[in-house]
Amino acid sequence: MATKDDEKAAKKTVNAASVLHDNTISPRDDRKERGKALKAAYPLEIHGEWKAPADRRSAIDILEESNIGRIEDLAPVRYGRMSVSPFTFFRGAAAIMAADLASMPNIGVKVQACGDCHLLNFGAFATPERKIVLDINDFDETLPAPWEWDVKRLAVSFVLAASEENKISGQNAARAVARAYREKMGEYAKMSIMDIWYASVDWQLAINEFSDEALQKHSKKALKKAKRRTIQDYYFPKMVQQVNGAYKIKDTPPTIYHFPDAEQDVWQKRITEAFAAYVQTLQEDRQRLFNRYRLNDFAIKVVGIGSVGTMCMVAIMLAPDDEPLMLQLKEARESVLAKYAGKSEFENQGQRVVAGQRIVQSASDIFLGWTHFDDGRHFYIRQLRDTKVKLDPELWKGEQLVKVAELLGGVLARAHARSGDAALLRGYLGSKTEFDDAIHKFSIAYAKQVEADYEELKEAIASGRIKIAMDSATVDEMASA
Repeated sequence: MATKDDEKAAKKTVNAASVLHDNTISPRDDRKERGKALKAAYPLEIHGEWKAPADRRSAIDILEESNIGRIEDLAPVRYGRMSVSPFTFFRGAAAIMAADLASMPNIGVKVQACGDCHLLNFGAFATPERKIVLDINDFDETLPAPWEWDVKRLAVSFVLAASEENKISGQNAARAVARAYREKMGEYAKMSIMDIWYASVDWQLAINEFSDEALQKHSKKALKKAKRRTIQDYYFPKMVQQVNGAYKIKDTPPTIYHFPDAEQDVWQKRITEAFAAYVQTLQEDRQRLFNRYRLNDFAIKVVGIGSVGTMCMVAIMLAPDDEPLMLQLKEARESVLAKYAGKSEFENQGQRVVAGQRIVQSASDIFLGWTHFDDGRHFYIRQLRDTKVKLDPELWKGEQLVKVAELLGGVLARAHARSGDAALLRGYLGSKTEFDDAIHKFSIAYAKQVEADYEELKEAIASGRIKIAMDSATVDEMASA
């Protein structure tokens, strides 16, 4: 039980940590002691409890509210993808969990949070130096927010992603996320700020740690394939065709399609103006590189689950000799965390995403930037398909599921240590297993809540309240579920 002195010390610590890090000159050991003071006032066990508040809103109400402002015709695709399993529902329901996490106690220490930290929002990709690293790769919801929220969402995702026969391993993986996060944060607490900033996770070395020979072989094969599938020789020919001598994106509705012919000129002007603003957000050398390309074609391209219905597009740029550059334009809306963690300091939500990504990732895409349309929509822009390796949770069984959880828990700790105070968090988390036990307990309880919310979605579909559409991505999810 916390004493008044504990609460006073904790209050002082929270006030000091109201920004993402303490930039006063104070010894590392002093910041660690602040963390210990927080633990006295907010015991680690508080992170293990989940009980739905009496006034908890309907999951369907929150989902329908999050559809406001999206492309209406794509809502059935979004719900179709969410309807496959509790895990796919979870991936599209960041707004629901944000509201639930905000109802729980936190210690008042913020980091640059991912905001939608589930296991499939991690992946391997090429840095500008063409090194393949493992990192968080989705930042649509990024915002300064309590560090606990990312840890809890990542841990729950392992419980939900585990197959029925692998359920115990999924629960053990949730504990492994917390343990790896705590232990890695202890390592980062001893490192200099600059060393933390330069730290990264080499995907090839990570693959070599897999004890399962089949998983290691599959991962190496996927990496080799990703390196071989270049934009010019693979993705460009796959997505583009020649029509009357011009290169055009292939329409595959409902996930890739052009605007109606009558609207094409309006959108051409809109995107051209958006690119003019976007290029100013790049470094000068990258501006020069971008300006060697010209806009050739563009189309709507539906991606992910949570992003379905937002304005997501792909643009084909061509340089002399028809060398292609494929860019993704993703609409950036207000983060689902903003209602609870505070609004972004950036007026443009695309800038919010870009700033968060640059803070969190060990290396970011050279074409990462932001812009806006004349209709008030905000966007961020990045390369499409630049040597990216997706994770394959359907292959993770038993010990390997736990191993991957440890890997991602450590990556998350590095991400948080870049913006937060590793020494303070180390002092709070300590060296024992109380935090691991708490996250394990929470993850099991909250996974049951997600399953109940998923049943609510299925009931809404059965009643006709929610309409769904089965696109090719939905069918693929069903096959692997």
